[in-house]
Amino acid sequence: MSEWLVLSLAMAAACAVVLSIAFFNHRRIGEDDDPNETPDVIEYMTMMIGVIFAIVLGLAIAGVWEGRGAAQEYVRQEAQALHEVSVRSQVYPAEVRTRIRADVDAYVTFVVDTEWKAMADDGELTDRGGELLERIRRDVTDYEPQTDHEGQAYQPLVDQVAVADDARSARGASAGATMPGVVWFGLITGALITVGLIFTLQIRRSFRELLLAGLFSALIAFLLFLIWDFDAPFGRGISATAEPFLTQFSHLDLGG
Repeated sequence: MSEWLVLSLAMAAACAVVLSIAFFNHRRIGEDDDPNETPDVIEYMTMMIGVIFAIVLGLAIAGVWEGRGAAQEYVRQEAQALHEVSVRSQVYPAEVRTRIRADVDAYVTFVVDTEWKAMADDGELTDRGGELLERIRRDVTDYEPQTDHEGQAYQPLVDQVAVADDARSARGASAGATMPGVVWFGLITGALITVGLIFTLQIRRSFRELLLAGLFSALIAFLLFLIWDFDAPFGRGISATAEPFLTQFSHLDLGG
């Protein structure tokens, strides 16, 4: 059974139960009942729906903002690990050191200048980036240390390549949209209901009421746009940046 069918059945069941209780309760009310003696339920329900929707909006914004922050942290970890590989290879012979640094520079250049756009457009990593990182791994693991000093540097270099690989995988997992469709359905439906409830309170055409209604609707639209913009950490306006790569590899002409 699909989640959409479960959702539809749950919503229909909830409505049916509430309407049934209201219907049978209304039949039990005597003819001498005065509805003016009970509080207006419309205002209470409108307020509660607004509060619930505000909580859902806040949780959604917090979730996508946290996802963007995590994506930026993955980029920082990857850049830092590759920088450590480049620096720590200093103890190796010139030929090996030069090859490792050249391959690190080639990988970083490809990530910033090519793969970044692929993540923004397609929401996934490229095979070429994986091949360039694998070349760095082979450079590090295939070399057999000749001295104790080189032997002490070998394992930390291997570990840093593993950190870079793990951060790259996490970056790829964060590249696409994170909000499920069912959440967007709830957000948009809730926004329409919340704005629509304005008209149940007999809004008039005075300047103040129209201004407040317009500002309220614009605020909800802005918050929904904010969620949509944060939902793709690498693909939209307020996105994670390649700044850690630019900082750690300032000698490269990146982003040109």
